[in-house]
Amino acid sequence: MRWTIKPIPESKEIERLSKELKVDDLVAQLLLQRGISTYDQAKKFFRPELSDLHDPFLMKDMDVAVARIEKAIEANENILVYGDYDVDGTTAVALLSSYLLEEHPNVATYIPDRYGEGYGVSLQGIDFADDNGFSLIIALDCGVKAIHQVAYAKEKGIDFIICDHHRPGEKLPDAIAILDPKRDDCQYPYDELCGCGVGFKLIQALAYQKGESITDLIPYLDLVATAIGADIVPITGENRVLAYHGMRVINSNPRIGFQAIINQVKKKELTITDVVFIIAPRINAAGRMEHGQHAVNLLTETDLKRAEKFAAAIEQYNFDRRSLDQEITKEALGQIQSNKEEERFTSVVYNENWHKGVIGIVASRLTETYYRPTLVFTRSGEKLAASARSVKGFDVYNALEGCADCIEQFGGHKYAAGLTLLEEHYENFKAKFEKVVAESIAPELLIREQQIDAEIELSEIAPKLMRIIKQFAPFGPGNMTPVFMAQNVQDTGYGKGVGEDAKHLKLTVTQKGSNPIAAIGFNLGDKLSQVKKTNHFHIAFTLDENEWQGAKNLQLKLKDLR
Repeated sequence: MRWTIKPIPESKEIERLSKELKVDDLVAQLLLQRGISTYDQAKKFFRPELSDLHDPFLMKDMDVAVARIEKAIEANENILVYGDYDVDGTTAVALLSSYLLEEHPNVATYIPDRYGEGYGVSLQGIDFADDNGFSLIIALDCGVKAIHQVAYAKEKGIDFIICDHHRPGEKLPDAIAILDPKRDDCQYPYDELCGCGVGFKLIQALAYQKGESITDLIPYLDLVATAIGADIVPITGENRVLAYHGMRVINSNPRIGFQAIINQVKKKELTITDVVFIIAPRINAAGRMEHGQHAVNLLTETDLKRAEKFAAAIEQYNFDRRSLDQEITKEALGQIQSNKEEERFTSVVYNENWHKGVIGIVASRLTETYYRPTLVFTRSGEKLAASARSVKGFDVYNALEGCADCIEQFGGHKYAAGLTLLEEHYENFKAKFEKVVAESIAPELLIREQQIDAEIELSEIAPKLMRIIKQFAPFGPGNMTPVFMAQNVQDTGYGKGVGEDAKHLKLTVTQKGSNPIAAIGFNLGDKLSQVKKTNHFHIAFTLDENEWQGAKNLQLKLKDLR
């Protein structure tokens, strides 16, 4: 792991902001590193207001989309709310459908089957709409590349409104409206919304047309915050406002479906990290193991007893998903080792029997192990389907574009994508992907980076600093939890391995006579021998609170040690 210390702002700037905000120099430095250099910017950062959200009508085609939906409601048309089967898609479908149902009864939802239909808008879904008299489909978290499917729907007299956040292709579908802040011709001020975020902007526009205010939409923000966390979009700008207020809803008055999940996991107060690792995997498990519609049913349920039954079923899906992903990860690692591919620039593995619902998770696990762009393939009907994951700083979407002649379809983001190809093209694709990555990736990107915000002394760590750091939340891309470095620390002699196979490291450290402070390093158990051999070592860590028998104590969460 390479340690990279973030650029330190000029001392006069730190001093200026420190005086202006009446905070310590360290806090001023952390804010400046996040692009916050004035009192007003700091106020918006620490106290995000819903009034800071942009006017939804700044988004290209928003006025057209609203007019078409208003026309559908007035004419009593049947509206089908269509979305992807992951967390972003299912939360978006739950959000828009429940909003529309408040005043229009003729609204239904449709989530494509991951295995029968695959990602995005399917011809089967359009046939369903046609067979059941739907004249308007609103697609969420997908659709911006569905040129053929939208044309097929138009032939059947079905209009499309697309709410997406993925990068469009060179040509756009012939839809009534395409809401996507990543469109080249869209001047919307913030282009990092998730799919559910774009859906929220649509209901915000619909609400404004009816004379409602943003406060009327607060109950929907638990869905938006969950999608923001799960889809790993930057928690900056508008996303920060939506996530901040959404987390307040989750912890004070969550929808019945979330309450049912929270009751299952028995956790009092959730952070956005908990949403990512506790709520999101359960919602995702429905689409991975059974069908994404189960997640929509849970998220729109208003009866707690029924919601708890749905949540119990989803809990089982999640358990099954964990077992499968562990088994397939083991097989995939074995495949890389048996083929002696440890020294490649990429990991590309395939087994026709691997469960399509977990190959994305397996790709993430392989990336953690070998830290290089990774693709995991399985069979999907007549074709092979893959999930791609990347390493920080490398755009896997661009790399796939460089292999487009071997691929049937692909889409996604810089760090995560999906694709399909014909089996006879698999070996050619594997070779070409390796070549494209080898020629374009900087060597340092293949070494895991640990960014460090600031070097501090252990004596600077106090409850007051922890209280301020907690106010930097919600954390995520663009606003990660501050990581500190302390040099020449010592273990007090009580260091030990803990957990199964002693894979975690537990220390108590001091520095230049500072008070001892507890430290825990998850998956750092193999560093214990190094600690025992040396008098002094350096640590990279975040600040954490350990709650034990009702008492909270500061501890360090170790990221790395050298």
